[in-house]
Amino acid sequence: MGCSSCGTNGGGGCSSGGCSSGGCNRHDVYDWFSNLPLSFNENFNMVEVSFKNGSRKGFYRNADLFDFSKGELIVVEAAQGYDIGEMNLQGELVKLQMKKKKVSEREDTIRNIIRIADQADIDLLLDCRNKEKEIMVRARAIARTLKLEMKIGDVEFQGDGKKLTIYYTADDRVDFRELVKVYAREFKVKIEMRQIGSRQEAARIGGIGSCGRELCCSTWLNDFKSVSTNAIRYQNLAINTEKLSGLCGRLKCCLNFELDTYNDALKNFPKHSDKIATDEGIAYLKKTEILKQLLWYEYEDKRGVFYKLSVEDAKELLWMNKNNQKPQSLENYALVEEVKDESKHDDLVGQISLATLEEKDRKKRNKKHHSKERQPYSKPQQKASASQTQAQKADENNAPPQQTGNKQGAQQHHKKHHHKKPLHKPNNNNQSDKKDS
Repeated sequence: MGCSSCGTNGGGGCSSGGCSSGGCNRHDVYDWFSNLPLSFNENFNMVEVSFKNGSRKGFYRNADLFDFSKGELIVVEAAQGYDIGEMNLQGELVKLQMKKKKVSEREDTIRNIIRIADQADIDLLLDCRNKEKEIMVRARAIARTLKLEMKIGDVEFQGDGKKLTIYYTADDRVDFRELVKVYAREFKVKIEMRQIGSRQEAARIGGIGSCGRELCCSTWLNDFKSVSTNAIRYQNLAINTEKLSGLCGRLKCCLNFELDTYNDALKNFPKHSDKIATDEGIAYLKKTEILKQLLWYEYEDKRGVFYKLSVEDAKELLWMNKNNQKPQSLENYALVEEVKDESKHDDLVGQISLATLEEKDRKKRNKKHHSKERQPYSKPQQKASASQTQAQKADENNAPPQQTGNKQGAQQHHKKHHHKKPLHKPNNNNQSDKKDS
């Protein structure tokens, strides 16, 4: 993904520590010979220039022998006007890149470098880049109103702001003559429509693949080779289009990366190894592990029991069947996996008693239970005791002198239940006292 999504605008790179050259690893190139003054490069004045953070590159001639460093913005010639790009490579590596892409330095189509970009050129370029997103949204809306079967993936302004290139994808041929007129009237610049493939579109936009890394096509892959379904079959992969397709909707390019390794490993496997005849019956091939050089067989009568054979043993058994010979059973040839005894490492019996652990857990639960019961009732008891002490003090101040014996207990009982007794109760008590006297 380009540096337009970074948090920093300088050459220090992204906030996540990604790029250091301002390109976010989009077709980034490291110049290994930048610090080596090679004498045979003095007469070689070709320079590789990248545009829009590496989404487009081209070769230009440094006729005036300008002295600039990697990452510096320069002004180059265009078909009409000029363009502004970033110096990507110079010297011997440019010669290797031109040889790889079959571009001759003697071609007349190679344009010249005009000058090093000044601040006015940089401000104009940034202004054009800021307008591209809004223009792309507007261009998609116009194409939708004209009911054209096309998808606009990206737009790019020329450095001088006088030309707009619109990249689109379409399954069939599209007549966009009316569309170009509407675009020219709407955006007031020269319009160029350029059709690209779905993989080129993914390379220009960028993104994160299912592996968690940036797309190969947007970082380093330039040659898009066709990926056939034979690559899936040779690698014994399940035919699942959702998992095997990339962001472009086509088969992933990485399916070809290990294809040669699998083809070399398949050369050791015997041909026509679908079944092996034995005295117990016929065993059918169920699974092959190509890189491990293993074959798995299963008897038709013994479902669920698999026999793992090496490639050499399978060749020997097939040679016996070819000579009208049958082995007794596949058990004599099957590979047995060693089962590690992990009980020695995990035997903790006698070291820790479960009873002690349960007792500790029970004590912890009881403590938590008692603490929860005591907390809500502690404060009301304190308040009630304080109120009782105040009431007792008030009663003691207003009460008559204390008496000893049963009369004292009767008086206390009378005070406690005084509010419950009727009004004529004290008269009866007085009469009873007189009779006793």
